[in-house]
Amino acid sequence: MGFRIFTILSYQGVAVTVGWHVYELTRDPWMLGLIGLAEVVPYFCVAPFAGHLVDILPRRRLGAFAAACLAITPLLLVAIATGWWTAGGLAAIYAAIALTGCVRAFLGPVYNAVFARVLPREQYVRGASLGSIVFQSGLVTGPAIGGFLVGWAGKPVAYGVAAVFAALAAVAMLRLRVSEPAPQLQRAPIFASIAEGARFVFGHQILLGALALDMFAVLFGGAISLAPAFITEILHYGPEGLGILRAAPALGAVAVGVWLARRPLDRDAGRILLFAVAGFGACMVGFGLSGMFWLSAAFLLLSGVCDGISVVTRSTIMQLATPDHMRGRVSSINGLFVGSSNEIGAFYAGSMARLLGLVPAVVLGGCVTVGIAAATAWRSPKLRRLHFSDLK
Repeated sequence: MGFRIFTILSYQGVAVTVGWHVYELTRDPWMLGLIGLAEVVPYFCVAPFAGHLVDILPRRRLGAFAAACLAITPLLLVAIATGWWTAGGLAAIYAAIALTGCVRAFLGPVYNAVFARVLPREQYVRGASLGSIVFQSGLVTGPAIGGFLVGWAGKPVAYGVAAVFAALAAVAMLRLRVSEPAPQLQRAPIFASIAEGARFVFGHQILLGALALDMFAVLFGGAISLAPAFITEILHYGPEGLGILRAAPALGAVAVGVWLARRPLDRDAGRILLFAVAGFGACMVGFGLSGMFWLSAAFLLLSGVCDGISVVTRSTIMQLATPDHMRGRVSSINGLFVGSSNEIGAFYAGSMARLLGLVPAVVLGGCVTVGIAAATAWRSPKLRRLHFSDLK
């Protein structure tokens, strides 16, 4: 959990700071969308190979190495923000973000693989809720810290603190004492190994349905990437307000994570997941139509409640359905479905904002998300009728 929260604090702090940095330079929402694209393209390229490596290499060492590499991006951005590095202009910023995309491809698979070695199987449902609390706590404090540091001490300090968090994540992973699977003496060819993981996911209807639902919801409901533009153009707040907006969804998810840790889901888990995704879309519509800062923050808080339910449900399905020797590859595919959709959603939101305007882009995305939940409920009866006890 220390590894997880410190990595989240690092890249979330960078995300808030670099969003403010780029918008300050360009005043163009579309350029905010390009931040997501700069991260997701290398993520897509590296993720399948990352999952394979997590399944065959020592997971602790690989996780510590990835966390150390995560510190490189904020250090590069410190050099750019202070004027030590002037070559490349905006392209240099996007190149630094691309490095984060490569490194993040390893973080989720390492965490999920180690998670399964720490907890007994009967504790996966409750453990996923506790993991969500830690994850969302990082999403609450990371943006808040980033926004506060930008407003109080400037962008270089915010980037520097993010580098420190990444270093702490590496130390946390190295200090972890947990058994690891024996090294595989006979390793399948890398592309055959990747294909085996893909066949498992696409052959499991419930797992595939949950991943696809979450992917499309985040893709079309990614209004939070436009928060710097909303803060400046509509809500008229400074960087501290940006930190609050970025933290509000995670705060809602933490609250629901605490609830689910005490009262784990089992019956009607699939139906609850579908209602949560529909509620997330409705909150995005409300955020887009709101012109008041605290009302907008409230809609984002409620969206975090819905998203927290979705995250816990999807994580539990993945942990219960995946054999241990395939956890790295399945987690990487999960990252391609869900993790990358945040960045693609940011690019989509920025592009739609440029074409339609800020408010119409967010409202349209929320409406599409509600429609996707309804379509999934109709087309995926197994997911709609799911109880967790069916997977245990």
